[in-house]
Amino acid sequence: MNSIENKDLKAQLIADFQLSQATLNGKGKMPIYQLRDEAMKNFDKLGFPTIRHEEWKYSNVSNLVKQTFDFHTKTDFKKADLKKIAMPHLKGNVLYFINGVYNADLSEIATPEDKLKVIPFSEVLSKQPELIEAYFGKYANYQTDAFTALNTALSSDGVVVQVADNKIVEEPIIIRYISDVRLANVGSQPRNLIIVGKNAQVKIAEAYRTVGDNAAFVNTVSEIVVGESAIVDYYKVQNESDKSYHIGTTQVYQKGRSYFYAATATLNGGFVRNNLNVVLDGEHIESHLYGLYVPNGKQHIDNHTLVDHQKPNCESNELYKGILMDKSTGVFNGKIFVREDAQKTNAYQNCRNVVTSDEATMNTKPQLEIWADDVKCSHGTTTGQLNDEAIFYMQSRGIPKKEAIRLQLLAFAQDVVSQIKIDSIREYIEQLILEKLEGA
Repeated sequence: MNSIENKDLKAQLIADFQLSQATLNGKGKMPIYQLRDEAMKNFDKLGFPTIRHEEWKYSNVSNLVKQTFDFHTKTDFKKADLKKIAMPHLKGNVLYFINGVYNADLSEIATPEDKLKVIPFSEVLSKQPELIEAYFGKYANYQTDAFTALNTALSSDGVVVQVADNKIVEEPIIIRYISDVRLANVGSQPRNLIIVGKNAQVKIAEAYRTVGDNAAFVNTVSEIVVGESAIVDYYKVQNESDKSYHIGTTQVYQKGRSYFYAATATLNGGFVRNNLNVVLDGEHIESHLYGLYVPNGKQHIDNHTLVDHQKPNCESNELYKGILMDKSTGVFNGKIFVREDAQKTNAYQNCRNVVTSDEATMNTKPQLEIWADDVKCSHGTTTGQLNDEAIFYMQSRGIPKKEAIRLQLLAFAQDVVSQIKIDSIREYIEQLILEKLEGA
């Protein structure tokens, strides 16, 4: 049966799972395959969320579930096709996934194996299942999150990244996911597992792009384990089409004295939901979360963050900023948990938004739950329009109004863009922002 023929997306995905059990789930009682069964049962029970679910109150996936997608499409995407979607000056360990499938011919690994191992997920499943079973599904919540359950059941492609103890990986790891929808609606469910050893350092970026005029559905999960005293910079860049649906979950688990730094930049995408969850399970941990979203047209961008302080003497800082144009919609839901044992916690969260159109909408919901008594925590959110006095002042100095608006918006975004430490990625984002703001 061709999966694209099924008109009900949930039924299609369950049928795909049943058909693929011989390859995904055919090894009897091994834990990984039992876990897949459990995840699919959870997805079957949960179904796709509706706006009646509190976590999806402002993000309606009804248009997604009405469509059909081919999760097994063949593509003839070639190196020549990359020229049209090139990211200038991109250097390092560059990995390409076309419709969720690793393409070794397009990829290049620059770092020696004694520091870094990058292994396709499917290869690890067949050759090192014990590695997958030690980490896979241990952090991302497939019990109550339908999309994570779906990915856990059906994912077969992605990468396992291992950074050795006490090693510094100078070259960034850049994972480029390209949805090739030139021939049909395409779905993919990549799964990344990133294991960073004790005292190690690495920079990782995930970049998403769509090629073609059909619809794309990307349901991705990354589980990141940050070892004791390790340092991880993580960036996510989204430049997808107006017909794309992106559901992404990044689940981070930090051990003692580690440092995690994330920046998420969403420049384009029809429907985007980013879940970034960080668990601080040790003392003297730092977590820094930055986000920037710049929707226009009818684009919908939803950022959900969760920072879970479980042990004392830790710090987290969070800043998300949005520029909303035309009839676009933004959502920010940020949660901070401070557990009873997490004394001496410092946790801060701020969401700031500029709305340039009367028809744009921003929904924010900051949440702070504290069970400890010796903490310093704060959260806040603001949504407003541009500063008319500042625009008038700039005009009085000879700057045209349109340019004055653009400069203000660029300055507003810079607080987040400047945090990106991979030069080629930062410059790419700056160029995309400039292009979008031309119409502001």
